[in-house]
This record gives sequence, C-alpha cells and structure tokens, in this order.
Amino acid sequence: MDNSGSSSSYPNHNPYAYPPPPPYQPPNSDPYHVPPHPYPYDSAHSYPYAYPPPPQSPSASYSGPLDYHHHPPPYPYPYPVAPIRHNAPQPTLQHHSSLQYGSSHYHYQQPGLYPSIESPPQVPSRANSFSNHHRQDGSSSIETGSSANLDSANYSSASHTPAYPPLDDLFLNVRLSENHPTAPASPPAVSVPPLTSAPPGARYDRQGDFYAYPNHSFPISSEVSYSSEIDSSGNSAYGHSGSFNGSQHGQSLQILPRQNKGSLKVLLLHGNLDIWIYRAQNLPNMDLFHKTLGDMFAKLPVNMSNKIEGHMNTKITSDPYVSISVSDAVIGRTFVISNSENPDWKQHFYVPVAHSAAEVHFAVKDSDVVGSQLMGVVAIPVEQIYSGIKVEGTYPILNGSGKPCKPGATLSLSIQYTPIEKLSSYHHGVGAGPDYDGVPGTYFPLRKGGMVTLYQDAHVPDGSLPDVMLDRGMYYVHGKCWHDIFDSILQARRLIYITGWSLWHKVRLVRDAGQADVTLGDILRAKSREGVRVLLLIWDDPTSRSILGYKTDGIMQTHDEETRRFFKNSTVQVLLCPRIAGKRHSWIKQREVETIYTHHQKTVIVDADAGNNKRKIIAFVGGLDLCDGRYDTPQHPLFRTLQTVHKDDYHNPTYAGNIAGCPREPWHDLHSKIDGPAAYDVLINFEDRWLKASKPHGIKKLKMSYDDSLLRLERIPDIVGLSDAPCTSENDPETWHVQIFRSIDSNSVRGFPKDPKDATSLNLMCGKNVLIDMSIHTAYVKAIRAAQHFIYIENQYFIGSSYNWISNKDVGANNLIPMEIALKIANKIRANERFAAYIVIPMWPEGVPTGSATQRILFWQHKTMQMMYETIYNALVEVGLEGAFSPQDYLNFFCLGNREAIDGYDATSSGSHTAANTPQALSQKNRRFMIYVHSKGMIVDDEYVILGSANINQRSMEGTRDTEIAMGAYQPHHTWARKISNPHGQIYGYRMSLWAEHIGGTEDCFRQPESIECVRRVRTLGEKNWKQFAADEVTEMRSHLLKYPVEVDRKGKVRPLPGSESFPDVGGNIVGSFLGIQENLTI
Repeated sequence: MDNSGSSSSYPNHNPYAYPPPPPYQPPNSDPYHVPPHPYPYDSAHSYPYAYPPPPQSPSASYSGPLDYHHHPPPYPYPYPVAPIRHNAPQPTLQHHSSLQYGSSHYHYQQPGLYPSIESPPQVPSRANSFSNHHRQDGSSSIETGSSANLDSANYSSASHTPAYPPLDDLFLNVRLSENHPTAPASPPAVSVPPLTSAPPGARYDRQGDFYAYPNHSFPISSEVSYSSEIDSSGNSAYGHSGSFNGSQHGQSLQILPRQNKGSLKVLLLHGNLDIWIYRAQNLPNMDLFHKTLGDMFAKLPVNMSNKIEGHMNTKITSDPYVSISVSDAVIGRTFVISNSENPDWKQHFYVPVAHSAAEVHFAVKDSDVVGSQLMGVVAIPVEQIYSGIKVEGTYPILNGSGKPCKPGATLSLSIQYTPIEKLSSYHHGVGAGPDYDGVPGTYFPLRKGGMVTLYQDAHVPDGSLPDVMLDRGMYYVHGKCWHDIFDSILQARRLIYITGWSLWHKVRLVRDAGQADVTLGDILRAKSREGVRVLLLIWDDPTSRSILGYKTDGIMQTHDEETRRFFKNSTVQVLLCPRIAGKRHSWIKQREVETIYTHHQKTVIVDADAGNNKRKIIAFVGGLDLCDGRYDTPQHPLFRTLQTVHKDDYHNPTYAGNIAGCPREPWHDLHSKIDGPAAYDVLINFEDRWLKASKPHGIKKLKMSYDDSLLRLERIPDIVGLSDAPCTSENDPETWHVQIFRSIDSNSVRGFPKDPKDATSLNLMCGKNVLIDMSIHTAYVKAIRAAQHFIYIENQYFIGSSYNWISNKDVGANNLIPMEIALKIANKIRANERFAAYIVIPMWPEGVPTGSATQRILFWQHKTMQMMYETIYNALVEVGLEGAFSPQDYLNFFCLGNREAIDGYDATSSGSHTAANTPQALSQKNRRFMIYVHSKGMIVDDEYVILGSANINQRSMEGTRDTEIAMGAYQPHHTWARKISNPHGQIYGYRMSLWAEHIGGTEDCFRQPESIECVRRVRTLGEKNWKQFAADEVTEMRSHLLKYPVEVDRKGKVRPLPGSESFPDVGGNIVGSFLGIQENLTI
C-alpha cells in the first residue's frame, strides 16, 4: 500500500445502517422458479441477438408497473438457445428478485415489491472517525462468497429453431474508428422464430411514443431502420474503440450495434439499475500478435527459445473488462483482469439512469496499449427488466455478425431495474426527517453538527443588499468571503493549506482602507516565518514554463510559475501539480489528460480557535480562486472602479489587442465556510492529494524519506481530531449537517485501494484502469430527484444528457443532470403539481465569443436546452395542458449583465481604438458587458444547497477529467419535513439574497419560487432587463438578471431572439456552431 503502516481513519462500519453485502450467489436453477413475461417482438423483423430462455412456468401473475396480456407463443419462450459447438455450456436465463438470508433456497419476490431505498444496501459508507492522513481502508473484497456453480438447466435445442439470425439482418449500422477483422471462426447463422402476439398498447413505429409513456413525452424516436450494408465476407466487426475514457459516464464511441430495429421498443429507464457482472468464460485471445510471437519462439531450438522468452511460460492473452451502456452512454465499467480468458469479476453496480433505450448493452473488451478492442456484446432488452423483475443468467457473447465471438464464449450477469416512483427516498424532500443519513453511495459520509457560512461574490459591502427576514425573528447575515479568508489566515497558528486552479501572490483579499496594500503573498510569507506550515497545491499549467530563464505565462494565465518563483526562497512550500493519467492508461489517454484537463478544486484549510486552548480545523470550499479578476461586489462595476479597487486587477479575456478604457469583466461567484466535522474531510482530501502529487518519481526515489511537509494532527496535542471536533447540539435550531463530495480518480489522490475489488466497499467506481470518486454527480442527481418544489442553479456551464439530444448523441456529455431536471418537471406536470427550475449561466463562456471552442460550448448548451424544453412540452401535451401553459412556465434560463451611464470618471476617454466597430470600441461606446457567472451551486426547495468547484458539464462530473470538490448541506430544523411548510432558514436567506443582488430587490412572490406568479414575474423582469441591455440608448442598470437571449416557443423550440442572433458588441452566434472534429475539450 502507498501508505503502509498507518491506521485507517475510516473503519468499515456502516453509518447508514444498511444490511451487509450479500455473498456472491449463482443464478437460480430452481425449475419451479417464476419466469418473467416472454419478450415480445414483431415477426416481421429479425434480431441481432439471441436472448436465452428462462425456466418455463405454466402461468404467472405480475404486479409491476406493466400489465401484460398475451397468447402463448409456439415455443416455451421466444428466444430458444442455439446449439453451441465444442461442448460449450448452454446459455441460460433465470430470474430472482431477492435473496433471503438464512435459507438455502432462493425466494422469488413479486416484481411490484421494489426496494424502498435508493442506494445499494450492500455498500457501506465512510465511518465517522479520523486519526491521521496516513491511512488505507482495510476493507475486504466485494468477493465475499464462494465460487458457486453457474451451470444451469440444459434446454434441448432439438425442437427449437436456432436462435441466431441470418447475417444480412444483423449489425448493419456500426461505428468504427479502425477496422481489424480478427475474429475467430463462428458457427453459421440461424433464424429466429416468430412471436404470435405482443402486449396491447405496445408501440414500435410511431416517433415519440413509448410503452407506458404513450403521448410524446420524450423527444426521441423509437422508429428505426437499417441503412448500410455489412461486409458479406462474414468477418466480424472488430476494431479499436475510439474511447480512451475510464469513467462511468464518459464519452464512449464504442463499436456497438445501433439499437434501431423498429420492433425493439424504446422505453424510458428512469430510476436505478442494480447490476452484477459475475464472470466470463472462453473469451477469445485478442493479443494475436503476442500469440504469433509465442508460436514462432516455440519452433526454435529449446535453448534459444528459453533465452528469448526468459523462461516465461505464462500464456499471453486478452486483458478483458466489461463496459455497460444504455443509449450508447457508458454507465459502468468493470476493472481489467490481465491475461485471462476466463475472468471472474463478481463486481456490483448500482447506478442511476434516465435514458430512453431498447436494450442494455454489456460490451466485453480487451484493454489495449492504444485503447481497447471489442470482443463482443450481450444485449438485454429493456422490456425484460422493465417490470422490475431480476434478470439473471449466462449469455453468449456475440460479435458484430450476431454469432458467438468464440465457441462457448459467455458472460454471466444479473440486472434489475427500480423505477423512480418506487424509490421512497425521493418522495419526501432532500433532507427528510431526523434519521436522514445524507447522500448514500459516496466516499465521505454526512457529518452532523457543524456550522456553515454561505457567500456570494468575493465581498459584500455593508448595506449593499436588503435585509431578509428568517424564522425566529432573525435576519440573514451577508457574508464577506475574502474578508473572512483574510482573517482566518491571519489567525492561523499551525497550518494553512490552499488548493487552487490558480493562485496569484499579488492579489489583495481586502481592499478597505488600512489593509488595501497587503497582498496574499505577503501574508503567507509572514505566517510561514511565524512557524505556520503553509502548503500551496496549485495546478501546473502545461503551457506555462520557466526553463533556463525562458518564461511563458501559459494559455490560461494562472500565474503558476510566477507564484512558484515568488515563494522560492521562503519557507512557503509550493507544489505545482500537473494533471496526469496513470501509467496503465493508453499513450493517447495520457496525452489527452495532461493537455486538456486540470486540477480545479478551490479550498483554504486553516486551524482556528476552538476554545479551552485548543485548535480546530475549518475549511473554505467553493468557486473562488485566490487570483486576479475574482474580486467583485454585488454592484459588479464595469468602469467606475478601474482606477480604484481594480486598478491593478484588470481581467477581461474577451478582448485581444489594446484594452485601454475597456470594461472589466465583472465576476459573480459562490463560496462557503465549513466549521465542524466536515472540515476534516476537506483536510483529508488535501492531504491525500498532496501525498499523491509529492510522491517521488525517477531519480528522486533514491532519496531518503521524502515528504514530511504535512503536519500529523495526532502529534499536535492542541489540535483536536475529527472524533473530538466541536459539534453543535442536535437541538440547536441553527445547526448544519454537511457532506463532502468529489470528482477525482486514483491518479490524483492517494488512499484509494490498489485492489479494484475493494472499490465497491468505498463507494468508488471502476474505470478501465482507474478508481473514481464521482460523488458530486451522485449528489446532484440525488438532490434533483428528491426536489419537491423548485430548483435554483447558478453555474458556469450547463451541458449534459447528450444521449437524449436530437443529434450529436455520441458527443459524450453523458451526465444525467439536465435530463433529471427535465424529467422532474415532466413528472410534476403529470401529477398536476407545480414545479419550477431557474438556471443562471454566463451570457457566453469566458473568452472570445466568436472563437471555435466558445462556439462549440454554446452549441452543446443549445442542444441541452432544446432537449429539456421539448421533454417538458411533450409532458404538457400528454396531459392536455399545452394550451394553458408553456414550457417556460416551468423552466427558464437567465444570464447576468450590467450597463453604466457616464458619471464622474469617464473611463472611455483613455481608450484609443482606431476602428469604431471593434468589440473594444463598441463596448466603450455602449458601456455594457456581461457579468461572468462563475458560480457552481444549486439550491433545492430552500432546504438544501450544493456549492463547490464543479461545473455542470462532463469535465467536472466525470471524475477522470477535471478534479473537483463540493459540499452539500442543510439545516435539519429548516426542512419541509420538519416544518411542513416553506423553510425560512439560512438557505432560504441565501437564495433571497442572491435574487436581491440579481433583480435589485425582493418581492413577496419570491417566497414561493415554484408558483406560476413567481415564475412569470421573474421571467418578465428578465425580458425587460434584456431589452434595456440590448437597447441603443445607454441607461444605468439597477437590475442585472437578463433573460437568456433565446426564444422558446410554446412547443419548446429554442431559437435566437429575433434581431439578437449574436451577442451585443462582441459578436458570436448565441446558439453556437459546430465545425471541425469532435473532441473532449468543450463538453
């Protein structure tokens, strides 16, 4: 282990009181076991896959959400098994919904009896203990049971028509990056028997119709056709995957058949999938090059062969793993088992889904030096799992021709679907009840009994925002973020640890009279001289370098090299941390990670007074880096402060060339301070990242004990540890419960288990060659699903759920957040309940709005908006409310902008732009500019808040791209469940304060954001403000909230505003454009 010899700070007990993980169990072989309903299909179509049969039962009744009525087919099951040659085991399909402890038999559970919790009961979470930063969780492998027999009942194929369809009907539309026909010989293709009937109401061909969702609720088509020809030579469609992504929801340009047979019904999977991947058998050897070398060596004389091979007798063969996908979006991956044709995973997945699909695909792949190579696929029809029954069996692995990739090649798995309406934890709010234990399935647990301060912008001057009345006669206190960070650094006695995407030593945190000239670098140097341990962990921009006197600032201008040089001769320790991929990743993946992705976390950790001569840990977490361009107030000035508080802090990357007299880029952000047990989890994150980044490489390994920079809290008696951290009383009405979430992988943090089998016990996902904490995504999905009234989001980006876009579905922006919001609104419409979502984003991504990268981001953003609005419109049509309401009565996008009239100092007088139509000249003339929304936060029902560094895009949510950290928090005395009415605690005050900043004041209707009156009032104000912002006449703006400049018609179609197709002054298509090759940078 990396940190051997240390005790674990998280002993494996279960704070969520879930049952222990069940031991591995074989598929059911009980001949009396109840099967699911046969999978119906249209006899006019053939199928690319064979679905093995379950045990036959003469009758069965089902209480699940689907009611099947049918006539018995001519065969016991419509998917008889084809004979597999060379005595291969026969594929089987068996079903059981639950296992009962203490019994030697499996017991069938009716499909209507779904689990009542939304998290896997067998996955423990982190325990509430903390000893020191050197730790390794000593959890046992998920492989808790014996290797049970997977052989099942034999089904005679003598009276069955073989199940494999003819070659010409199979796999006609395949996406390849390279084509390497290397498949072994396969048995001849055979045909599929017809089905005599289908369930009533089943829809196959009509666009937008879905079984159990009949009236156009989702903007995709279930009508599909095949348009291209397959290679008639019979060669299998093997090739290298275009994906070099190791994450759960990552971009996956897999070589898979398109699930677009008209007879495969597309159904909405909205809920959770409980999946076990047990084992594979008789996989093909994909390392044919190595096999050829081995055969060649075998023909040499024995002595020479031994010398060449180094006396190695190990067979070189495939390195298999399984990728699970729905709608071409990867939702899970097993770990790689090296050099095995019979891999045994026994790996569990419990993943949220919000996908419309016909099948769930299990792609068996060989991990390769340059990516991965597809062996074959097992496809489970969504109809089989839709009722909630557990489908379990051993399946043939089929190649692109619909034949076994190798005689006898099989995959054993189980899958069970639980729809959202059966997950009881999503029906009572985010923090429902005193027994709520936080977001399950995450690395860090919920920490109870803390205090939280919420911040908007870097500074809020006294009296700049109106008072907000809270419960118990209290008023909301507007925090001063950089003031508080400044004071906390000054008061630190033992440690100051800072992480950042950027840190600039010249930045001035406080700009009031008397302290305006003190820089961050001066403070940190002074504290370090006092004996305080000062550690700075900063992203190492690969484009900024300082080699032999040659210096480059870097494309992102993060000042990383400049800051390192400033502290070089001081006791402040600066560790520039590059974003690197692991050695086991492909060469292409390593280059992609190093070049494109960043370390994006922003935290400040200090010790503080705990009373009784003791010190405690507090932490600041959010979106603000301590660098130039971030200092701002709710007024967001453009010109008026250029010669005062922003004199040496000008930042506006929109302009190229002469920027004299141009407006600064106002900056809006969200941040927080955590005082309590959760602050220690932020400290753990810093320590584990520092240990990973400071690990010696190359010649540095020859040095003696390398890094003792981190303080060991257990050796400092005056600093209390996590177990003794001061906590507020449960009876304190102002107490907080806080949980820390991350997007990070094992290449960036120490402490993850080396054995991937241990990942599940720590709630980590497995990538192809990496372990992943993607709990930020988990937290967002959980909070959205639990929302009952409204969602308010501020985020720098809003891109996702590309698998449900009308086009560009395979771009890889597969996070669920936009789709979950759209489905939440659609479900509320069907239930005839009010719900509203307000989303505030920047007018355009930071940079030149006409640039290709910026235009692509805007293009993906437009696709995301379009998908959401169409989903809402379809739900309105379904219940007949499209005439009474429009999609914007439920969902609205906004941006922020400012405009200053000329008064006093006229900054434009210093400008000297020869061309009158340049962005610089037009911005000065019209005295307007956007307020850049850099926030990364969400408020749900005024009872729950998520704040951090993570954007809503694939980069931030995936876990293998940018590293992120966030906190989720609520006050247990200020929830809907506790008050049975609108909670008016600190989170309510925070949201009202933000709205007061953006709108210029508060109104009574703002107290109920879900109401139609509030939605229409805020939208009207945004439309009015946009007109003022875009007008030719220059007028002072007191309200900054602008309608995002697109037009949404009553049918949910999103277009540019007439007359406003491009951004004022600076240009650029508002709905973006997509030209050139597809890439991972902008999603």
